[in-house]
Amino acid sequence: MANHSQFTFQDASSPIMEELMQFHDHALMVALAICSLVLYVLTLVLTGKLTSNTTDAQAIELIWTILPAAVLIMLALPSLRILYMMDEINEPALTLKAIGHQWYWSYEYTDFKDLTFDSYMTPTTDLPLGHFRLLEVDHRVIVPAESPVRIIVTADDVLHSWAVPSLGVKTDAIPGRLNQTSFLANRTGIFYGQCSEICGANHSFMPIVVESVPLANFESWSSLLSS
Repeated sequence: MANHSQFTFQDASSPIMEELMQFHDHALMVALAICSLVLYVLTLVLTGKLTSNTTDAQAIELIWTILPAAVLIMLALPSLRILYMMDEINEPALTLKAIGHQWYWSYEYTDFKDLTFDSYMTPTTDLPLGHFRLLEVDHRVIVPAESPVRIIVTADDVLHSWAVPSLGVKTDAIPGRLNQTSFLANRTGIFYGQCSEICGANHSFMPIVVESVPLANFESWSSLLSS
């Protein structure tokens, strides 16, 4: 959960989000090195004695050709690695289907019989003390901690997007199409997200709440709801 005046990412709660944060820091360090180099060269040009030597510049041309290519490789290789990791789904322990509507989410636990429910935002007048306004829902998504979860995302009417930042998940919900991704919550907790695609007048009022619980608690909850 983000804090007031927070400038950084939310605390990572999945391996993918940890990788994304590391890549973000890596890219910022590369950008800082480039800016420092450019500032240093500009300072030399502005404060040094003006000279003109353009007859023999093979060395500098070689440098400014190879250096940008090396920088691009430094950014591309870890980026491609993370992209492949995000796209790979290996033997999920649970499959969850999320369906976007105007303006709420429906969830189906396809591994269980008749385990489906709708998730609406809790109105401010009904909000319990200590809960977050515009982020709490009447039915949370319950998943087991430390277990790979595959989520299939689609929409019933217009474009939506199922996004939970601390889990590193953001998948478009498109009518007539099934998109899938996966996540693994590496700790128990409650993780908040929202629809990240402008979907109409109440776009900002369809939050997502994922609660990660121990496996025993999840089994008790699922047997209670599917019975």
